[in-house]
Order: sequence, then C-alpha cells, then structure tokens
Amino acid sequence: MELTAKQLAEILHGTVEGNPEAKVTSFAKIEHGKPGQLCFFANPKYEQYVYTSRASVLLVNLDFQPKQPVTTTLVRVENAYSALADLLKYMSEQKKKYRRRRSLRSRIAWSAKLGKRVSVGDFVTIGKDCVIGEGTIIHDNVTIGAGTKIGSYCIIYPGVHIFPGMVIGDRVILHAGCIIGDDGFGNAQQPDGSWRKIEHVGNVIIGNDVEIGSNTTVDRAPMESTIIGDGVRIDNLCQIAHNVIIGKHTVMAAQTGIAGSAQIGEYCVIAGQVGIVGHIKVADHTTIGAQAGVIGAVRKPGETLLGMPAIPHRTFMKAYAKFKHAGEEE
Repeated sequence: MELTAKQLAEILHGTVEGNPEAKVTSFAKIEHGKPGQLCFFANPKYEQYVYTSRASVLLVNLDFQPKQPVTTTLVRVENAYSALADLLKYMSEQKKKYRRRRSLRSRIAWSAKLGKRVSVGDFVTIGKDCVIGEGTIIHDNVTIGAGTKIGSYCIIYPGVHIFPGMVIGDRVILHAGCIIGDDGFGNAQQPDGSWRKIEHVGNVIIGNDVEIGSNTTVDRAPMESTIIGDGVRIDNLCQIAHNVIIGKHTVMAAQTGIAGSAQIGEYCVIAGQVGIVGHIKVADHTTIGAQAGVIGAVRKPGETLLGMPAIPHRTFMKAYAKFKHAGEEE
C-alpha cells in the first residue's frame, strides 16, 4: 500500500491540512507512529500523541481543534474511527481485486475446467476433471485434487491443500495452510489389540460464504460427507473430524476440536479451545465458552455452556462461587 494524503482524503471524503503529497505505506497506533505510517485520533485520552507523533498522516475528526502546534499532515473526516474502518475495508477489497494471472509454473490438468477470470499462482497443481468457478483467486503452492469443484469468487491462500473430490461453494475463503479432505482418524481395533485403518472414500462439502482459518483441518468422511454450512466462520488451528456437520452461520474460535459425526446446530458460537465429543447433537443458537468440554448432547436451543464437563453457565457460576473458596482456611 502506498497512498498520499490527497488520495486518502479522496477515498474517505475528507480534507487535507498540511502536505497533500505526504505518503503512507502502513498503519500504526498513534502512540507508535513513524514516518511513512498512517495513524488515527478519535479518543481524547490520546490527544497528547497528536503533538508528538512522527506519523506522516493522521486521521482526525472534523471538529478537532489542536491546543498545540501539529507537525503531522492531518486528514479531517467526519468520524476518524469509522473512516479508519472504511479505509481498512477499501484496502482489503483492493487486495482481493482480480489480477489476471495464469502462472506458467503451475500445473493444470487438460480436463480441468476453469471459469472466466480465474487467477492461478506459482506452483499450483489442479488435478483432472476439476471445475473452478469464475473470478476465483488461487495463490501460490496450492494443491487441488482431481474431481474437486470450487465455486465462484473464492480466495484460496498459499499452501492450501484440497484433496480429490471435495465440493466448495461460492465466495469461500481458505486461509494459508488449511487442509480440506484428508483422511479422518478412523481405525478399527483388532483382536490382538492392533489397529486397522478404515479407508475414507467420502468427501467434504463446504457451503457458500464460508471462511476457514490458517492451519485448520477438515477431514473427509469414510462414507457420505463432512458438511460445513453456509456462512460458517472457522478460526485458525481448528480440527473438524470426519462426518461432522456444522450448521449455517456458526462461528468457531481457534484450537477448537470437534470429534467424528458430531452435529453442530445453526448460529452457534464456539469459543477457543472447546472440545466436543463425537456422535452428539448441539442445538441451534448454543454458545460454548472457552475451554469447555461438551460430552453429551445439547438439546435446548439458546443455552450458554461453561466448564468441563460443560454445564449451563448459571449453574457453573453458582458452583464456581463455592469451589473457588473450597481450599481456603476458615
């Protein structure tokens, strides 16, 4: 990113006070601002930094009246905090804009069908009979297995591995290093105590408008499908086991693990480091607090659960009020 104060003012419908050619290439907090950076001032308790900041450009509200000389170029906008959000959105959209590219260092099977304006980075492998929709961007070092179907306007970041036969909807974002469709952890114990691998021949189906974080793994099913519903958001470093079903618009924070064949309802909120056992159902609109362990079915929609094993949060807090003092001397 390189923008001048004048360009920033045009994007944000503001006015420049100072050098219109002042350039910025990155963002910073106002207390950390350095030359070449853009900061913003919206909270009065940080006003002292307006006068000491070395940032090249500072976003401020229209009604801000400095009490001391200001050396930084100001871009005055109606609401600095909202303007920053608008600018971040603008920058994100610029990164996602299609840039026509079909790297000669990629390997695309002749039978693969790529839609209009599909971008393919370096060292990408696209297998036989793949179908990739219009406007999808595939970054470097991505592997897409044979027979996989990917929708339109997806973004697949570097190092993603998609195994054969997966189905991915429209506008899906797969962040760096995530794996879609490796074998689930399926093993059958033998009479002598050894384990025999269960082959996985199912797939993963991901709906529309899903975002999956870096280094998250979604396992394929031994039979049928692992299903991620429309609008689901999964953070980094999560594990979704074989045959799991996640209902639409559920969100899941980092380091959560869901065991095989669990069914998670719609519009659920799952906090970080939650563990959910297999073969249970979790009702719609359930909220599960951080580090909770769900070991049984959640049948009542809208509950909030805490603890290990997870119980309703009111019950947990009453118990906590007692056991936090259990070891104290009387």
